[in-house]
Amino acid sequence: MAANTQAGAASTVIGFIGTGIMGASMAGHLLKNGYEVHVYNRTKARAEGLLQQGAVWHDQPKEVAKHADVVITIVGYPNDVEQIYFGAEGLLDNARAGAYFLDMTTSSPTLAKRISQEAADKGLHALDAPVSGGDVGAREAKLSIMVGGDAEAFDAVKPLLDIMGANVVYQGPAGSGQFTKMCNQITIASNMIGVSEALAYAKAAGLDQTQVLKSISSGAAGSWSLSNLAPRMIAGDFAPGFYVKHFVKDIRIALDSAAEMGLELPGLKLAQSLYEQLIEHGGDNDGTQALYRIIAGE
Repeated sequence: MAANTQAGAASTVIGFIGTGIMGASMAGHLLKNGYEVHVYNRTKARAEGLLQQGAVWHDQPKEVAKHADVVITIVGYPNDVEQIYFGAEGLLDNARAGAYFLDMTTSSPTLAKRISQEAADKGLHALDAPVSGGDVGAREAKLSIMVGGDAEAFDAVKPLLDIMGANVVYQGPAGSGQFTKMCNQITIASNMIGVSEALAYAKAAGLDQTQVLKSISSGAAGSWSLSNLAPRMIAGDFAPGFYVKHFVKDIRIALDSAAEMGLELPGLKLAQSLYEQLIEHGGDNDGTQALYRIIAGE
């Protein structure tokens, strides 16, 4: 095994591609645990904090692959993933022998299966490992990480995943991690409507929204979004922990895959229409909690 993660930081070089809101924190945890980390991001300025901590910069993704035993990617869209992984300039054609690839982008299950197969054909190991928990989960290393791919490959890299997440679960063969993340996004989409409507209703009724949260957050209505994002809604804080534009991308992936399975998801379609309204009002770079603006008419 080329990437002996079980032996610890001294023997494993990590590549990290995508140092945005979540990726920067995730890569930072690996650095703090003593790993040599090589990074690439489309905008170098977003990697400066990691470079100051000792990360090594590369101008192209393929250069990261040439130096790393394990390459982690967390980028914006499936087409970004496809561009990074395939072709003469891609990760797979420039990988070290026996390298491991972890795509932690929320992406298409079909694309995850393709990456896994092409990696295997080259003697490489690829896992789809999308995450949930937003900016807070990334900063606190408490992400939920859902993993698809070869079980032995999962066992080999799990020590790295445990550094970044508090709930690391193997879901099955390639694509299973992405399918599980779609379940996560489907749940969040309808729940965010409920949270937004509850706060709008509380305000219209003349209630103190914060006091309302004290009553309902720990009861049957409790959820991560209610506890973590509702306070931001009340404060008018719509800064992104997870971008609206990326969430809409996820909703489209889920609806497309559901259609392939002959499954109707009316709640998700409603969420899609509301989030698309938010984008029409310039909210594409807001956090997902900005849905409150559409529900409350703010």
